[in-house]
Amino acid sequence: MPRRRTSSSSSSTAPSAPSAPRNRTPQPVRVRRRSFGDFVKAFLAFVVLLVLVAGVPVALASQIGWPFPDGAPGLDWLQREITVHTFLSILTVVVWLAWAQFTACVLVEVKAAVSGVGVPGRVPGSGPSQLLARQLVAALLLVGATAASLTPGLSQLGQSLEGNQKPSVAAAQQTPGLFAQQQEQAAATAGALAEQAGQAGQAAARADGGASAAHGDTKYYRIQPPEGRHHDSLWEVAERHLGDGRRYKEIFELNKDRVQPDGSRLSEASLIRPGWIMEMPGDARGGELVEMPDAAPNVSEQVQQQISDYARSGDHAQGGGAQGGAQGGGDAQVSLPEQRPAPTPANPVTPATPVPGAGQEHATPAAGQAEDSFGLPEALLAAPLLAAGLLGALGRRRRQAMWQSALGAVGGRRGMEPPTPTGDAQDVQDALLVGADPEGVRLLDRSLRGLAASLAAESRPLPVVYAAWMSGNGDLHLQLAQPAGKPPAPWQQGQDQTFWMLARSDAEGYEEAETAAPYPGLVSLGTMDDSRLLLNLEAVPGIVSLSGTETDRAAVFASVAAELATNGWSDRMTITLVGFGDDLTPLAPNRIRHLDGFEDLLETMAAETRQRRGALGAAGHDSVLTGRTGPAQHTRWAPHLVLLAAQPSDEEALQLAELAADAGRLGIGYLVGTGGTDLPGAAWEMEITGEGRLLAPLLGLELEAQSLPVAQQRAVVELFTDADPGSGPEGGPRRAANTPPFLVDISEQGRPAVYARLVGSYEIIGLDAPDGERSALLHEALALLLLHREGVHPRVLSSALWPRGVTADVRDALLERLRAWLGTDPDGTPRLATDASGRLTLARSVVSDLDVLRSLYYEATQGRGVDSRQVRGRLLTDALVLVRGPLLADRPEGRYRWLTHEIVDAQLPLLVADTGLALSEFHLERNRAEKAIEALNAALRTAPADERLWHKLLRATHTTGDPDRLRALAADLVDRSGARGVPPRTEALLDELLPTWREGVAAAG
Repeated sequence: MPRRRTSSSSSSTAPSAPSAPRNRTPQPVRVRRRSFGDFVKAFLAFVVLLVLVAGVPVALASQIGWPFPDGAPGLDWLQREITVHTFLSILTVVVWLAWAQFTACVLVEVKAAVSGVGVPGRVPGSGPSQLLARQLVAALLLVGATAASLTPGLSQLGQSLEGNQKPSVAAAQQTPGLFAQQQEQAAATAGALAEQAGQAGQAAARADGGASAAHGDTKYYRIQPPEGRHHDSLWEVAERHLGDGRRYKEIFELNKDRVQPDGSRLSEASLIRPGWIMEMPGDARGGELVEMPDAAPNVSEQVQQQISDYARSGDHAQGGGAQGGAQGGGDAQVSLPEQRPAPTPANPVTPATPVPGAGQEHATPAAGQAEDSFGLPEALLAAPLLAAGLLGALGRRRRQAMWQSALGAVGGRRGMEPPTPTGDAQDVQDALLVGADPEGVRLLDRSLRGLAASLAAESRPLPVVYAAWMSGNGDLHLQLAQPAGKPPAPWQQGQDQTFWMLARSDAEGYEEAETAAPYPGLVSLGTMDDSRLLLNLEAVPGIVSLSGTETDRAAVFASVAAELATNGWSDRMTITLVGFGDDLTPLAPNRIRHLDGFEDLLETMAAETRQRRGALGAAGHDSVLTGRTGPAQHTRWAPHLVLLAAQPSDEEALQLAELAADAGRLGIGYLVGTGGTDLPGAAWEMEITGEGRLLAPLLGLELEAQSLPVAQQRAVVELFTDADPGSGPEGGPRRAANTPPFLVDISEQGRPAVYARLVGSYEIIGLDAPDGERSALLHEALALLLLHREGVHPRVLSSALWPRGVTADVRDALLERLRAWLGTDPDGTPRLATDASGRLTLARSVVSDLDVLRSLYYEATQGRGVDSRQVRGRLLTDALVLVRGPLLADRPEGRYRWLTHEIVDAQLPLLVADTGLALSEFHLERNRAEKAIEALNAALRTAPADERLWHKLLRATHTTGDPDRLRALAADLVDRSGARGVPPRTEALLDELLPTWREGVAAAG
């Protein structure tokens, strides 16, 4: 069947004809509230079970006695006369056996109902007995289970058991037990496979369905409860009564969106429940059908009434369903949430200026972007959550590399300067700085964890969330799989019962919650209007397929993989990449893994599916969501997301669909690529077009897709690879990484024209004070330029100063004021210039104390100080004198937020610590312990957490020969360590230098 395509024009003007959706989205279920009758039934069931399970053996044992003889009987008992006593003894044994069989049935039913891991097993030869046990257990647990888990046939508890064993309409009266969730998941697989086989007859099926609705001899069928591991499905109903399973679509169309006896609706062909009534086409045949509403002699009066009521709802329900289908809406869609406040115009116009929270918070407006983009990758500029994740992960990787270098973990590399990116890598880094929305990531993470904590406090489970929308005004909307009641404050009900909404102002009030990430499988797919969609891959009930050209698919797959690997709203997860992404491993080596092909994937996922299913059952959890809010937290229920870029064969796709049928409950998600044909077994289908549109017509989605093209993907990986302390050949790149990006002439002839003190309080020498109203902005802009001597892109500067966006004229006016304030050198050269790539650079006559500090340390350890001990000591002493405190110690609150993206806050303490260590070593070589201690204490004021300084200070103090002084230092160190305790290596050093240090600590305590 050719793929349906939707364009932006056609989708907005011409409603599509109703068709059977391919997505397998569970629909909202109206939960039947427990009535007084339910409690009465539960109490009566408890009494009956107590009598049958406990009362019968007690009565038999007390009145008749144990039925078995005390010893082995002899042969003479066969010749004895059969008396009344003998007959009663035999009858007693039969009663005992019947009781044992019934008790076994009760135990089997209770185990299956409580664990929720599957359909209960059969006890041999106990059909009526097991059925009675099932009904009694279900009635007893009625008050503690959800309405969807129970059967509409509990009211038939006293009816004939024999009739319940027949595959007839009356069989629907038997209780399917408390396994509705497993029934739905198994039925979803059967429906998905059946639909693929019925694609060829879809048009004919619709025509036949329309004709059959006009027949006067309307027939009805009632969905059967499971028998063993077999579950009824519309495909099998159509195959038995219409002669062709592919005609299940006719049954679906006749019954779509009609209210069932339990209050829920049929909205997906694969999601049916025992006890539901299906109107059948007029040509349906078979003994299981009931011609209604005229006569139904073989069923109870209650079932007759249910079918009669259902028949009367047909015209109204089907009319509504057709209308919903024509509008392209319906409950099965991942729909766009209503904005707050609701827009009054019929067709609201998307503003040209970016709105915070809509994905462009850090970008300048559309006006003016084209002329000053300087080739920055627009894909990353439009992906704020992805950019924030990559930027945060890159910063952590660079800090880790610096610490490894400082601790000597990587031999031969003793520097704090990461390589300066060039070319595409530099453009991508600038795009990350401009496009990143770390505040949005922080609010999303806190909001989701806060929701989980609130629900846990109320002893409520996490609802299944299919999608999250970050709207244009900064609100967060969660789209639920089905209604889950009133959300906890400050969350509010959204546009309907399947939406929970949190206003941005309320999200900003959230504090960090000590709970596991509830929805780590959320990943950005793109934007619709002003809202950004995050799809919860681990909650999709089956496979998500993505069609399109190989290049376009690869860009989407790379974006999904990169965001999952680096996002800030997850704790732990496994991302399995098949058929692509070998070079993406540096982004998150602990999260990403690769498999060679489909056979490896099938074997791995089959084993993991079995393991997770068993673990959930053993833990007593319905799904990973209940596991994440329980005592286990996130240690056992981390998601596993599989991205399969290469299209599998039809047989492989069906095998994968079988695995994915239960994946949503297990925290496993599948995204599979396809070249343009339908993927067998796919639950949700999406398509990426050459214009960058992500289409999912049957889900109601048409997005501006988020992608990571191959060139930008390589540049991102290059940034991470360069940050790896072990990358590159020995000597070359590592030596380059040690060299500061800007060396100052530290001689008398190198006196700068403008000198800025950044280490400590911010002061500027050599310039007049700027205009008071704009002084803060000018100082902040100059500080950013001083910390990036390689150049700053104008868009990076504007996004740093105005994180919520700014127009080009305001930015350009600030740059002109900054140029005028800095002035020119004596030769007329402007001190603020623009290089060939369009980036802003400072003249060499504008210098900061951090530049001087780096240059002094470099000259002392790798320059002139290497050959002259006297020069080395003077340079190191001068460097340590420059340290007056932390970087920009008195910066105004709310400004300099761009420093969170920088690693200078980690570079400065390491640089100061290395300087103090080098100077102390210089003094210890001449046995000047006091000078060494003075240098170390000066360094500790800026780097108090550096363990190397404490080790050196302990050794230097030990050389003084004063045990009391060493003991006081040890006590101070223990006090600073607090509840964490003394680090192991420091503890070992104290044991060596001062074996009695523990006694002093105990005495002080």
